[in-house]
Amino acid sequence: MSKWVAEDDVYIVTLKQAPAVHYYGDLRSDLTGVRHASSSRLNIHKPRNTSRTGQGYGSRIARVHDSLLRRVLRGEKYLKLYSYHYLINGFAVLVTPQQADKLSRRREVANVVLDFSVRTATTHTPQFLGLPRAWIQEGGFESAGEGIVIGFVDTGIDPTHPSFADDASEHPYPVPPHFSGICEVTREFPSGSCNRKLVGARHFAASAITRGIFNATKDYASPFDGDGHGTHTASVAAGNHGIPVVVAGHHFGNASGMSPHSHIAVYKALYKSFGGFAADVVAAIDQAAQDGVDIISLSITPNRRPPGIATFFNPIDMALLSAVKAGIFAVQAAGNTGPSPKSVFSFSPWIYTVGAASHDRLYSNSIVLGNNVTINGVGLAPGTDKGTMYTLISATDALNNGTTVVNDMYVGECQDSSSFNQDLIQGNLLICSYSIRFVLGLSTIKQALQTAKNLSATGVVFYMDPYVIGFQLNPVPLEMPGIIIPTPEDSKVLLHYYNSSLERDELTKKIIKFRAVASVSGGQKANYSNAAPKVMYYSARGPDPEDNFLDDAEILKPNLVAPGNFIWAAWSSVGTDSVEFQGENFAMMSGTSMAAPHVAGLAALIKQTFPNFSPSAIASALSTTASLHDKYGGPIMAQRAYANPDLNQSPATPFDMGSGFVNATSALNPGLIFDSSYDDYMSFLCGINGSAPVVLNFTGQNCWVYNNTISGADLNLPSITIAKLNHSKTIQRSVINVAGNETYTVGWTAPYGVSVKVVPMRFFIACGERQVLSVYLNATTSNSVTSFGRIGIFGNQGHIVNIPLSVIVKISYNVTTG
Repeated sequence: MSKWVAEDDVYIVTLKQAPAVHYYGDLRSDLTGVRHASSSRLNIHKPRNTSRTGQGYGSRIARVHDSLLRRVLRGEKYLKLYSYHYLINGFAVLVTPQQADKLSRRREVANVVLDFSVRTATTHTPQFLGLPRAWIQEGGFESAGEGIVIGFVDTGIDPTHPSFADDASEHPYPVPPHFSGICEVTREFPSGSCNRKLVGARHFAASAITRGIFNATKDYASPFDGDGHGTHTASVAAGNHGIPVVVAGHHFGNASGMSPHSHIAVYKALYKSFGGFAADVVAAIDQAAQDGVDIISLSITPNRRPPGIATFFNPIDMALLSAVKAGIFAVQAAGNTGPSPKSVFSFSPWIYTVGAASHDRLYSNSIVLGNNVTINGVGLAPGTDKGTMYTLISATDALNNGTTVVNDMYVGECQDSSSFNQDLIQGNLLICSYSIRFVLGLSTIKQALQTAKNLSATGVVFYMDPYVIGFQLNPVPLEMPGIIIPTPEDSKVLLHYYNSSLERDELTKKIIKFRAVASVSGGQKANYSNAAPKVMYYSARGPDPEDNFLDDAEILKPNLVAPGNFIWAAWSSVGTDSVEFQGENFAMMSGTSMAAPHVAGLAALIKQTFPNFSPSAIASALSTTASLHDKYGGPIMAQRAYANPDLNQSPATPFDMGSGFVNATSALNPGLIFDSSYDDYMSFLCGINGSAPVVLNFTGQNCWVYNNTISGADLNLPSITIAKLNHSKTIQRSVINVAGNETYTVGWTAPYGVSVKVVPMRFFIACGERQVLSVYLNATTSNSVTSFGRIGIFGNQGHIVNIPLSVIVKISYNVTTG
């Protein structure tokens, strides 16, 4: 059977003949459309004496569609997907553009359009992660994550957002009996704000209030989100399925959380005006554990490394250790302090640390100049009319008589329409400068757009001020044709063309003619050809720093990477974290803050599938099944520089991406898992030199109870990290089979300068049984350059278990003679 070629696409063909509904009169408002299980057609409840006639009409129309396709595409290959006959008379068909053109020229055909289904960011990341297949395993999106409560320690939530409504589905939605949280009631968070979806909401601000920096007007003494960040992260993990993303009047698709039927509990401990304090965060974590959440998601990190003998001994990490003891899976963002080594700000082995990667959705915009030069840019904007070039007018060349650049050095930023001559700008493209003031929030794109509208401009072109170096600009919504040129180099190209095209009076040097013209393509349509995933430049990197002296901990951080760049998700109605999305229902954000809730949602699906999994088992399922390649089969790349990151990249190592890029479907069927207990973590902490009094202070437990202390490398983690390999070392790992009986073989790639052997190399393991693996490592050279390898465990039933190997310092006693 031949495959469809890349240019084939789905088109919707509408015929001129009236559909069935026209024969039965207008639809009554009390009739309900019910979707067939086997098709996309709508069945309207017609009077009994006409229903058979309607069915006959539908069959007849389908035959007419088939006949038309056979006649027009005689002998050619095509695939009809649906016949529509109740609400429209037409069909959906997979054809080439040339075949679609043939159909459009038939007199029976009213319209032929490319399938307008759009997939973007959070509207797209479920597809990119393969979640529709994973949801099927859980009974579909309507039950995905059912019975699992995810607690969010963040900036609160906007309870009015449709992503958090409990009536989005007719599927039963009881509050889990193990959850006992409450909802605070305040003026901003009135009674009824919580429901069966949003099952708990509290706020914690005692530390901030004590310091005298809490502003109740801005920060809201309630669970209500005045920032936007918390609303965004909650919807990434567990927002309802199929919520329309409409921003700046344009529909960007339908959003869904990773685990759309999970419940949400909010513990607000961060605030717009000052951030947060550990005391409030720990109180929030503690309350979440008391309430009975299953997962805690923290898109927060400390502002500095904790002082003391080890980074693990800080209040937040120790509170999360207690949460893990209670069976709660803890997810934390790695931090946005990359790409330098040891920049990770989530430290402990009991916390699942998530870095940020791109996904394959990309919005691209461009401007075509009158000299046929095309400049790429950003901006979720409509384009100018196709085939029409518009005159370019720089804001500084269109000042009214009372304004000069001398009087207002920022006038080129287009923040005040009263400064400009409307007669010059009307109907043209206004050129504005984008300076550091936009980065600082002193000037805004929204205000520049308002200026352009007030002056009746056709659109706006922003060029980058040369002093804004290395700044990465997210796509921002523009309600009119426009573009932001994101680099000073391309901005110079625009300005050179503009200035060289001006016609000036020879004597006065005044401009007498604006001859530069351009058109804007628009940036509202996404494309999915981007090589992804890719570790983003800002994503914090390992190795994990054990202390403030930056000694290397033998713990792999980050644990993995997940989508974190250009993520669409819900936004608070008063959210101010991104001024460009103020007043919108959705926002596009980037950061490890966006990556962590992706994993929190996927962890909920694993918890639903394996209710008895410990937190470490969930972590193992995510790590051992992570992907090592991008969508085209190449290595996952990591950006290495803040400026021009795509020009400074190389293959990612475990210190960039941990075990790899999260794989949603494989994580639900891991085969083997590595399990660690609370006692294992205590044995690890007690093994740190001088830690006994600190452990006692934080946990109330004496280290003498833990006679057999262990190093980080000896924790039963799904990775092996060795800070110093002094000649040789033996590491043991223990796996449990959570699938059916299976035979596994072991293979490996040794790190440079290290020889590796794993015993046994082949084993049979029954369901529920445990197998110990011994890993023998020998240094074959002496150096301090980190080298990486990997152990693969391959089952004959298709399970693949990946274990990254990282060896930092190697000391060999081999002696060579000349």
